[in-house]
Parts: sequence; C-alpha cells; structure tokens
Amino acid sequence: MDRLTRRQSLLLGAGALGMTTLSGRGALAATMEAGVPVADVKPPSFALEKGATLKVLRPAKFIDPDEAWFRANTKKFIEQTGVQVELDFISWEQLRPQTAVTANTGAGPDIIVGWSADPQIYASKLVDLTDVGEYLGAKYGGWFDLATLYGTKWGSGGKQWIAIPLGGGTGPAVYRISWVKEAGYDAIPNDLNELLTLVQKLKKIGHPAGWALGHAVGDANGYADWLMWSHGAYAIDEHGKVAIDSQEMINALNYCKELYPNLISGTTSWNDASNNQAFAAGEISLTFNGVSIYYVLKNAKDKRLNEIAADTNNVLPPYGLSKGHPPMSALVINAMLFQHSKFPNAAKDYIRFMMEAPQYGPWLSDCYGYWSNPLKAYSEMAFWNGDPKIAAYKEGMNTPYYDGYKGPISANSSALAANYILVDMFAKVATGNASAKDAAAFAARQAERYYKA
Repeated sequence: MDRLTRRQSLLLGAGALGMTTLSGRGALAATMEAGVPVADVKPPSFALEKGATLKVLRPAKFIDPDEAWFRANTKKFIEQTGVQVELDFISWEQLRPQTAVTANTGAGPDIIVGWSADPQIYASKLVDLTDVGEYLGAKYGGWFDLATLYGTKWGSGGKQWIAIPLGGGTGPAVYRISWVKEAGYDAIPNDLNELLTLVQKLKKIGHPAGWALGHAVGDANGYADWLMWSHGAYAIDEHGKVAIDSQEMINALNYCKELYPNLISGTTSWNDASNNQAFAAGEISLTFNGVSIYYVLKNAKDKRLNEIAADTNNVLPPYGLSKGHPPMSALVINAMLFQHSKFPNAAKDYIRFMMEAPQYGPWLSDCYGYWSNPLKAYSEMAFWNGDPKIAAYKEGMNTPYYDGYKGPISANSSALAANYILVDMFAKVATGNASAKDAAAFAARQAERYYKA
C-alpha cells in the first residue's frame, strides 16, 4: 500500500481499520499532513522513567476510526519508546463518575481523557502540563479559545495548562433534505418562529424532529445550551452569579414547550445514541448531532443507509437571537495527567506524541469531523474542504460559548452539565411538569448551591 487516497481512506470500515490495514499508515500520514503549517519548534525533552507503564482511559467511540486510529497511534508509541500503555474505553455516561473515583482515591489510570471543564474540578490533583501545552501551541498555530478556556487553570490568564484538549465534538443541525423540502423549506431557517413552523409541518407530514432531553452527555446538554443561547439567555453572568431566572430563559423554556409536542415521542429518555438510531431508521427528520450519523450512513454497506446519507445535510444550528457565532459549543475531551502517576514523564510524552501531526492528522481526518481540532494548524487539512456536508464541523472549537457561559470556567460550571441542571429544567417544562417560571427558579436554586460553595 504505497498511498491511500482520501476516498479510499474514508471507505475503510470497522474491519478494514484493523491493525493490518493500519500498517500502511506511514503513507496515509504523509498524505494527511499535507497542508498543515508547522513551525520549527524544539520539543520538550522528557526523561522517560525506566520500566514505565501507563494506563489511559478515554470515552468510547461512536465511529470506528476514532478507536482504531487511537489504538494504532498508541501501539506506535509503545514500539518507539518501549513504554507499555494499557488503553481502555468507557461509555460517555460512565466517564465522569470514573474520573471522580480516580481523583478522590488517588488510584487508577495515569491519564483520563475527560470532559470539558472537568479539569477545573480536579486541578489540585493534576500534573502541570504547561510545557506540553506551550510547545504544541507554538508548533501548530496556536490554540482555539475554547481549548485554552478548558485546558488552562481559570485565573492563570491562559498560561497554566492543567489538561491538553484533544478535540471537541460539536452538534450542528442534521436533517433530511427531501423531507424539509416536502415541508416547504429549502434549508433550516435561522429565525426561531420559522423553525417552529418547520417542525410543526414536519410532524404533520409524518417526519417529526427529535432532540434529546434525557441524561445524554453530549446531545441533551447541547440541545439545552442551544435553546438557551439562541434566545439570548445564559446560566451564569460575567461576575460568576447565577442568571438562570431571567426573562430570556423563560422565553427559551416556553419555546421548548411549543416544540416538544411536535417531536417524536420518548426524547426525555434518550441517551447519546438514541437520535443516531432514530435518524438511521428514518424515524426523525431533524436533530442536532456530531458527524457520526452522516459518517455511519455514508460508509455503511447497506444501500438504503447510503441513500439516506445522500439525502442528509449538516448545517450550523439556527442562530435565533445569537449574533456573530452560532449558538453552539463543543463537548471537549481533555487529557488529564493525575499526580498519583508514577511515570509522569512518560505520560507527558504520550500526550505530546498523540497530538503530533504524524499521529493526530490521520486520526482527525479519518474521524471526518467527529472531533473538531483544538489547534488551529489542523484546520488547514485538505479533508475539511473535500465534502461540503462536513463544513459545519470544521471550527467547532472556534466559539465563544462554553459550559457556564458567560461566567468563569470552574468546578461549578462543570457541575451544571454534569448534573443536567439545565436539561432537567427544559424537560420539566416540555412535559408540563412545571411552569417555565417555576422550573427556572428551581434550576437557579440548584445552581446556586454550587456557586456558593
């Protein structure tokens, strides 16, 4: 295998992405690195500890290349360094509890690739990664703001790195082109009233929309955030004060209540896989999701699924009242190195290695937008421009929105998402179990318990 074209690499399925196929990864890496502007920066020198072994835990895959390339790159690190690495994957819902256990007991994985603001919760338990963060930023064009917000300790001015962001999963609007046209629209409207009308019409023609309102780490939090930000609401103000109980939030809650009867039933119990399954089954016409829906449909061996992919588009979510940027953030995965690790130098070198272009390039490109890159140079990779249907995922980490926006990044802001405070607030109103006013007041009291701590 002297060279793999972009199309050939995309057609590699779960079986094809086994270790045998990845033996041709040198040529693929060279292809994928083309166009990445890399500065001549001397890497930090880590004296690897004798007999070093590492345990690494990260979230489970939703598309095969995510895990296949991560395993292959880890194998490459083992071969080059002799450091043995035990790599485990865990469900999205279980990752936060496992991170808490590791941090509180001082035992378990050396590295956990955890969610968004979680490094702020465990900052006192983490090894300083400033040398790695500064090196990668200098070499690969700098970090997007969202990466700096989550990866550096709040209050350090973006200078003290406590985690290294590997990527962010973002959730644009995913829809069936023909069904939206059947409802009388050529595209998803940005105006919220028009969007409501579209959703109502989709329900009438038997093709309802569906957004998660259960305890789904990515999809439900993303939907709640969109409802909030598209109405000009936010949970925390610039001074770190809870701002949930506002008129803008009341408006967002009432809008959610209007949308809900037009959605497919059962969304209050959906997890992060539910909308993927419903979309592939032809049960829903519109949702918010990472590229995993489109990727799986496009690369399936089932012709019916390929036809759905051809009828699928991914676009930025409706702006509503948001100005300048779409009301969308990213579920960021951060590599955290815990102080109980006996081999911190080996762990630092592993994190650096995984972010270097020969490894990161193939992983990012074959994930096809499933993760948005935190380092700006990787936005220049050719695959981002090869398919217009993934353009909405390109700069998922180039956004001003984040957990706890507009307040400080902290353990408190992470708690809002981890405890589904906003998701449950919207679900109560959508299902008629609380008025918008009462639900907002209750959620505000819940949030204040964390922000007063």
